[in-house]
Amino acid sequence: MRQELLEELLIVSEEEKRYRSGQENIEEQLYARESITEVEREKLLQRGRLVTVRPHSRFVHFPEHKHNYVEIMYVVQGSITHYIEGKELTLQKGDILLLNQHVVHSIKRAEYEDIGINFIALPEFFEVPLSMLNEKNVLAEFIIGALRQKNPVSHYLLFRLQENLQVENLMENMIASMLHEHANEDIMNQYSMGLVFLYLLEHLENLSHNSSIDYKETIVQAVIAYINSDCRNANLTKIAEDTHQSVTVLSKLIKQKTGCNFQELLQRKRFETAVRLLLDTDLAIEEIALDVGYENQSYFFRQFRKRYGMTPRRYRVEHKKDIQMRL
Repeated sequence: MRQELLEELLIVSEEEKRYRSGQENIEEQLYARESITEVEREKLLQRGRLVTVRPHSRFVHFPEHKHNYVEIMYVVQGSITHYIEGKELTLQKGDILLLNQHVVHSIKRAEYEDIGINFIALPEFFEVPLSMLNEKNVLAEFIIGALRQKNPVSHYLLFRLQENLQVENLMENMIASMLHEHANEDIMNQYSMGLVFLYLLEHLENLSHNSSIDYKETIVQAVIAYINSDCRNANLTKIAEDTHQSVTVLSKLIKQKTGCNFQELLQRKRFETAVRLLLDTDLAIEEIALDVGYENQSYFFRQFRKRYGMTPRRYRVEHKKDIQMRL
């Protein structure tokens, strides 16, 4: 981040000076008309605006509260700790937290070097970013939940990006434009946020926490079910299209969740099926190879021997003999 902008964000506000001097409780009148338990967008967002930014107030613990707007926190430096749905989530430099409306959470006291920026947005702000996304993915589902304002799929999403120059530049430009009130900033920031979301989707392995479902686990389980149902014809490009992921992202998720790549999972299932057919049927070995997806017979025989230490024919004879002896 540009040094001059960082220095601006480090300035201790009048509110923060009072906390730093010993005031222990949040100044409720700055955030709500009645109680800090319900932070109101009307207190923070100018009429007619779709989004604004506000540096997170340091030197004080934020008690449990919720708000009637979508909040995105971006950590510029240091760390910020949230408590959401019973989980302690510590955001580090570069992390992005998307928090849906009406989610109860609290925030641990931050110190001078801990700089977090809150994007305070009406759900309508996300209509342009949504138009830039494929309709079936974790971010689109999050936005649609915010727009519907009821029964969201995800209450929050946490992306651990560490230091990423592309996202940092986009966030920095949005922060600067909102702090300095540039003309036409809402529409420019909508498209900038859309670009950030597109980047996040291309690096879904950075999705660390998702409140209601493990999105990555769901995708990988869909891959495994697909392989199990049709190991003969299964291919990575087809399942990537079906799960609305790029081949690159899906490959990373599979490796991250299973420790194997797609081809290793597919080959394991194919040989498990081949062994079952060897023992349970009288099909010719050449026919079994075709049934599990191997048109190259020589390759099938080599891989079988490598995996089981013997040819398919010998495996059938020896293991059928073992089964008969047990009977």
